[in-house]
Amino acid sequence: MRLSTLDIGITLGYVIITILFGFWVSKRASKDMQSYFLGGNSIKWYYLGLSNASGMFDISGTMWTVTILFVYGLKSAWIPWLWPVWNQVFVMVFLAIWLRRSGVLTGAQWITFRFGDQTGGRLSHIIVTVFAIISVFGFIAYFFEGIGKFAVIFFPWDLSLNAGFLQLTSEQSYALLIIAITTLYTIKGGMYSVVGTEVLQFIIMTISCVVVGYIAFTSVTADQIQAAVPPGWTSLFFGWEMNLDWTGYLESVNTRIEEDGFGAIGLLVIAMIFKGIFASLAGPVPSYDMQRVLSTPTAGQAAKMSGLTMLVLYFPRYLMVAGFAVLALVYLTPEFEQMGSNIDFETVLPLAIGRFIPPGFQGLLLAGLLAAFMGTFAAFINAAPAYLVNDLYKKYINPDASDKTYIRYSYLASFGLVAVGLVGGFYAQSINSLTVWITSALYGGYAAANVLKWIWWRFNGYGYFWGMVGGLIGATFIPPLFPDVSAIYLFPVILLISLAGCLLGTILTPANDMDVLEGFYRKTKPWGFWGPVRDHLLSKDPSFQPNTALGRDVFNILVGIVWQMTLVVMPMYLLIRQSTALAIAFALFLLTTWLLKRFWWDRLPE
Repeated sequence: MRLSTLDIGITLGYVIITILFGFWVSKRASKDMQSYFLGGNSIKWYYLGLSNASGMFDISGTMWTVTILFVYGLKSAWIPWLWPVWNQVFVMVFLAIWLRRSGVLTGAQWITFRFGDQTGGRLSHIIVTVFAIISVFGFIAYFFEGIGKFAVIFFPWDLSLNAGFLQLTSEQSYALLIIAITTLYTIKGGMYSVVGTEVLQFIIMTISCVVVGYIAFTSVTADQIQAAVPPGWTSLFFGWEMNLDWTGYLESVNTRIEEDGFGAIGLLVIAMIFKGIFASLAGPVPSYDMQRVLSTPTAGQAAKMSGLTMLVLYFPRYLMVAGFAVLALVYLTPEFEQMGSNIDFETVLPLAIGRFIPPGFQGLLLAGLLAAFMGTFAAFINAAPAYLVNDLYKKYINPDASDKTYIRYSYLASFGLVAVGLVGGFYAQSINSLTVWITSALYGGYAAANVLKWIWWRFNGYGYFWGMVGGLIGATFIPPLFPDVSAIYLFPVILLISLAGCLLGTILTPANDMDVLEGFYRKTKPWGFWGPVRDHLLSKDPSFQPNTALGRDVFNILVGIVWQMTLVVMPMYLLIRQSTALAIAFALFLLTTWLLKRFWWDRLPE
C-alpha cells in the first residue's frame, strides 16, 4: 500500500509545520531551565492535560492495542492493566497533588526533597537518575520498533541501505529519519514546543478517531462481526481461562495467544492487580508524565490535568482502535489466512488504514498518528535530559554555570540519549516483548522503593538506593533465567528482591534527620505510617492539620478505575453493536462521573 501524492503532501506539510513551531518558540524556551523543562510553570492545566493525552497516543501503543483487540476481543480491555493503565487514577486522585507540592524540577530532584542531601539522599538521587535514563532507553527502543513497521507500509520510497558495515532495512531507515526530525524540534523548543505541538496533534487525532469510528460503524454489521470471530470474543468477562479458540476462523491466532502467555487470563488479572497496586502507589516514573505534573501552576491543577488526560484520551482512542479492529476482522482475515504462520499482527493497524481510509483522510490520519508518535517521543526527549543536566551535571559537576550552558548541555544530552536508545531498537524482538519487559520487569524493580518513600517515615535514602539497585538487578537478570515465563509473573520475585534491599538498607542505617522529614511531611501531607513525624510536628505547631483522607482516596480510586474502564469499553460496545451493554456502561459512566465530581473534584485544594 502506498499513499497518494495528496496524502504525502498533507503528512509532510504537518511535519514541516511542527519543526518550524519548535524553532519559533526556542527563544522563549531557552530562557532558563525552568522554562525549558517545565514551561515556566505558566502553561494552563487543560493544555497540559491535552498534551499529556496526545503524548500517550503513540503509534507503537496504538498498534499493540489494535492487535490485542483483534486477537482477544472485548477481553483485551483488561490487558492494558499490565502497565497498569489505572496508575493514572492514583495520580489523579492524590499523587499529583503530593508530587506538585514539592515545587521541584525533576523526579530525581524530588528524591533529595524527600531524603535530604546527605550521603543517603545523594545515593538515592543518583540511582533514580540512572533508572530514569534506563527507562528512556527502553522506551526509545519501543518507539523505534513501532514507527518503522508503520512507516514502511505507507511511504513509497525504499530507504534500505547496504554500504559495507552500515546495513539498514527500510523500516530502520524510516524510524531513524522520523526520530531525528522529532528530536530536532523538541531540542529547540523544550516544553513549550512539546505542549504546543501536542495540543494540535490531539485535535488532529480526535478528528481522525471520529472518522475511523464512522467508517467502521457504517461499513460493518453485527452479523459480519459475529461471523468473523470465535465464541466468547464479544464478551468482556471471563473465567480462569481465556477460552478463545480461533480454529476454523484464523488458526494462526491460536499460536499468537500461546506465545503471549495470556491464555490463563484469570491468573493474569490477579497478577496485574497485585502488580498494579504497587506500581500505581509508587507514583509516575521519572518521565514525561511526571514532567507534566511538575509543570502545572498549582497542586490542584496537577490533579485536574491528570483527570482530563484520561477523559479526553480513552474514548476517542478506543473508537479508533475498535474501528480498525472490526474492519480488519471482517475484511482482512482472508489476506491473513494466505500469510499462514507468517502473520505480523502488529501490522493490522497500517494495513487497515491502507484498505479502508479514503485518500485525503489517509494523509490526515497518518499525520495524526505520526504526530502522536512525535508527541510521545518528544515528551521523553524533553524529560530525560533534565536528569542528566539538572540532577548530575548541575548538582555535582558545575553548579554555577550559566543558563545558556545548561541548555546547551541539554541539547547534547538529548542527542546522546537518543543515539544510545536507538541501539536497543535494532535488537528489539517485537513491540509486545518490549511492552511486557518495560511494564513488568523494569517497573517491578521500581515499585517497592517508591511505595515506601510515600508512606513510611523511617524509610531512608540508603534503603531507597539499595531497593532500586536490587530491583534493577532483578529486572536485568531474572527474566533471562526464565525465558518461557511472561515477565508479569516474575514481577513478585523482582519486587521481593527490591523490597529486601529496601528493608536491609533502611534498618542497618540511621533514620533521616527529623528536620528533613518534617519539611517533607509538612509540605507534601501524605497519609501512611508517619506517626513519629506527625507527633513531633504537632508538638511544635498544634495548628497543623494532617492528611486524614485515606478512606476517601481509596473510594475515589475504586470509582475512578470503573470510570476509566467505561471510557474503554463504550466505543467497543458501540462498534460491535451491543446496545444493552453500551447502555449499562454509559449509566456507570454517568454515576461514576457524579461520584468523582462530589468526592474528588469538589475536594481539591486551591
